[in-house]
Amino acid sequence: MRHRVKRHRLGRYGSHRKSLLRNLSREIVEHGAVVTTTAKAKAVKIFMDKLMAKAVEAVTTDDRAKSVHLRRQINAVLGDRRLTNKLVDEIAKRYVGRKSGFVRVLRLGYRRGDAAEMSLVQLVEASGEQG
Repeated sequence: MRHRVKRHRLGRYGSHRKSLLRNLSREIVEHGAVVTTTAKAKAVKIFMDKLMAKAVEAVTTDDRAKSVHLRRQINAVLGDRRLTNKLVDEIAKRYVGRKSGFVRVLRLGYRRGDAAEMSLVQLVEASGEQG
């Protein structure tokens, strides 16, 4: 039984799973979207929503120390100052009025080789964007 199990394990041990989620998050920040299996997509959606919430809070807070602290937490996950600055300065500013739901998962169909269900993980359009 899976009572009170809150984590997508993805058939990997802890450090491998952490690395996988970080790499997928980096791709989403850098390119805006990534194609992966549905199970990984659901896991990275939760991970990325928490990261985006920190970025939005870093943009909206007036306390400089708190903003720096949140940027350092984001940088600890992404591991690249350039991506951290892009997430906070460019991407998060578009989502200032939003509390959650920054990432969407769109199912694409099945992969030809092994019939794994594939999904597109992308950032949702910000409230000001229409296109």
